[in-house]
Parts: sequence; structure tokens; C-alpha cells
Amino acid sequence: MHSLTPEFLDALRFDGLQISTLRALGEFRGKQQLFVAQSPQVLQGLTQIAVIESTESSNRLEGVTVAPARLKSLMSKNADPKSRSEQEIAGYRDALSLIHESADGMPFSEGVFRQLHGLLYRYLPQDGGEWKAMNNDIIERHADGSSRIRFQPVSAHMTPIAVTETLAHYHRALALNLADPLVLVPLTVLDFLCIHPFSDGNGRVARLLTLLLLYQFDYRVGRFISLERIFEESKEGYYATFELSSQGWHEGTHDVRPWLDYFWGALLRAYKEFEVRVGTIEKRRGGKSDRIRDEALKRVLPFAISEIEESCPGVSRDTVRLVLRSLKAEGLIEPTGKGRSAKWRKPA
Repeated sequence: MHSLTPEFLDALRFDGLQISTLRALGEFRGKQQLFVAQSPQVLQGLTQIAVIESTESSNRLEGVTVAPARLKSLMSKNADPKSRSEQEIAGYRDALSLIHESADGMPFSEGVFRQLHGLLYRYLPQDGGEWKAMNNDIIERHADGSSRIRFQPVSAHMTPIAVTETLAHYHRALALNLADPLVLVPLTVLDFLCIHPFSDGNGRVARLLTLLLLYQFDYRVGRFISLERIFEESKEGYYATFELSSQGWHEGTHDVRPWLDYFWGALLRAYKEFEVRVGTIEKRRGGKSDRIRDEALKRVLPFAISEIEESCPGVSRDTVRLVLRSLKAEGLIEPTGKGRSAKWRKPA
């Protein structure tokens, strides 16, 4: 809500390092298509690992754990959930599966908020998908039994209005192109956490919404690398930057830079891990992309796609195109025209 108003977005300023990070993430998004086209079977294996890690880490961040053997059985749906922890694990599994399967057709709406929360609770006695009936402070609990309030979210009676306003601001910012998607996504998640609309499960829903929004802007690394695991492995930064960036949120005077830097850093780490894993796989399989890159970069005269195909048997035209686009994004080659007669060359 308060992070998505036109005035707030217009006042944001970024330094050179932040701009470089955004540029790097955009380049990774371009390469992502290439990875997906080259190794679909291998990436299916990465997806299976990421789903398990995401379900385990997102719940473990909330103190919910199960034995490894039971986790495996629950994730493969070979066992019915028995304890409350297992019920929560199974619910997150189902919500995550829905996003992986249907993200492009899921509008960012109140109904989706409720749907995801309802899935988290589908195996529990109580119903999910209802806004909180009582205020719910975000509390930090210590091992010695002490605790402190990290943040006081929107009050229960104001929650429906806050959710409606947040959605309206989000869709307006999107329609008017008021911010880069990599700014809009983390700020939307920040506002959701500051509203804390449900009595429980807000952190998990926030992480599901993170994945959903990134999918809808074609940042799909969360399908192959668990963002939830990265959040868990850097949980001190996750909680600390949220606390810093939520100070003054109710008044609209908060500083979102700590949260943005953390979010972008986590996403960058995911993409780098993705690239390393795919690169390792490609080396084992003969490296189709490397063959195409080498063939394109060694040419002195302008060349056509068909010439690269002839020099790299067994490589599809779509893969050649994706590699050439990646080289173009890196500034290493450029097209000489458009259409079937177009050729590629090194920049002058």
C-alpha cells in the first residue's frame, strides 16, 4: 500500500551498484530462455529438487519441521499427513504446485491471496482464506524465552481496506509502468507483510506471492532453484532488512532500500546458482551452447543462422537463435537486418 503509491515510487533513487544489479538480473532473465530450451529433461530434475527444498525451507522458517523420510513421502504424495506439521507441509506443497502449473493464469487479486492461504490450511481442522479477526504483531522470540515486537501490522478492522488499496496501487503502477518489475515485486511483498492480513501463515503466503509475481514477469528461476532455501540460508538478512524497511511504513516515510538490496541479492544468487548448475550439466553433455558460441564468435565475415546449423549438427534452430540473442545481449554480435535474409556479425 504505502510503498506502491505514485508519489513514493517517483521519489525512489538508485545508486550505480543497484542499477548494475538490476541490469545483471535482466541479463540472467534473457539467458534463462536459453537454458530452458537446451536442457528440458535435466531442468525437470532441478524443478523436483527445488519444490522439495522450497516446501521444507519455507515451513522451517516458521518453525515447522518433519523427519526427512516423512518429507519425501509427503512430497511424493505416498503418505497422508498425520501431525499438524505434516499437514502444513502438505498444504504448502499443494500451493506451490498450483503456482508452478498455473502462474500465468492466476491474477494478482484478493481471491488468489485467499486461495493460497486456503491451500496452506486444506489439511488442517480450521479453514484458511479468511482475514484476521484480531490484531497480530510480528514478534521476535529468543531462545531464552524473551521476545520483542518487530512490527505492528495493520489492525484487523482495517485489513480489508488495506488489501484493496494495495491491489489498486499495484495494478495502477503496473498499468502506468511506474516502476521496473524488479522494484514492484519486492515492494508489493513488503506491503503484504506489513499488512499481515491473515492470523497465521503470512510469511509463507508472502513467499508464494513472490514466486507468483516473479513468474508473471518472466523471472522463472524459482522453478529451478529454491528461493525459499536462499531466504532461509540468509534468514538473518531476511528478517533484519524487513524490520529496517518497515520502520515508518504506516506514515509512508520508510526506507525500502535495505529490503530491495536483500531481495535483489537473493534473486541474483539464485540465478548464479542456476547458471552454474546448468553449465555443469552442459559440460557433461557436450555443451551445445558453447559449440554455438564458439562457432559464432570465431567467424570474421557476416553469417546466417543456417551456417551455424551446418557447423553444429544436432542443434535445433531455436537453440541457435537463443544463443545468438544471448550473444547480442552481451554486445558480442549484432544483426545486419531483419527477416530471412538477416545475418549476424561482430560489432564494428
